[in-house]
Amino acid sequence: MIAYLSGVVREVREASAVVVTGGVGYEVQCPAGTLAKLAVGQPAELNTRFVVREDAQLLFGFLDADSVRLFDLLTGVSGVGPKLALALLSAIPVSALAQGLLSGDVKLLSSVSGVGKKTAERLVLELQNKVPEHLAAPATGSGGRAAPVATTAGRDAVDALLALGFREAQVRAAVAELLASDPAQSADALIRRALGRLR
Repeated sequence: MIAYLSGVVREVREASAVVVTGGVGYEVQCPAGTLAKLAVGQPAELNTRFVVREDAQLLFGFLDADSVRLFDLLTGVSGVGPKLALALLSAIPVSALAQGLLSGDVKLLSSVSGVGKKTAERLVLELQNKVPEHLAAPATGSGGRAAPVATTAGRDAVDALLALGFREAQVRAAVAELLASDPAQSADALIRRALGRLR
């Protein structure tokens, strides 16, 4: 098992990065959030999972332990492979994904490409009581759980952002995290701040 990789980023691709250590370049499949923080020529430290299949040997990398924990939980569900788990972690921030699993938000999960309603329901059924609540804490580090999009302003902001063509999973996650930091925000304020995150 390769659990950790430290080296210099040689290349950042659409869904993976090449990290060189000890003269060897390892291709590491990463969620979008991790790839966005990697820079060519810069050092990188990744928590990893090594997956061996009949047709391939794949290395998956994450910047934080929470992402690895959620990846392990997701791939433990029947019918959910590492690529689908990576798609979920790429489309939805860790805190919002954990909150969605805890609250049984099938709509949020099934809004991710490749995740049908039945798969989303299976994820909720198998993981609702397994996801540690601390994973649902907002990224701001305030320690509270991410607020669901339950306010009128939040729902109005989501509707407006969806009308602009943004993906539902990303919109709902962004608005939920903004509400977690300040539940009293107006729809206009939420839209402006969410646009800054989504663009």
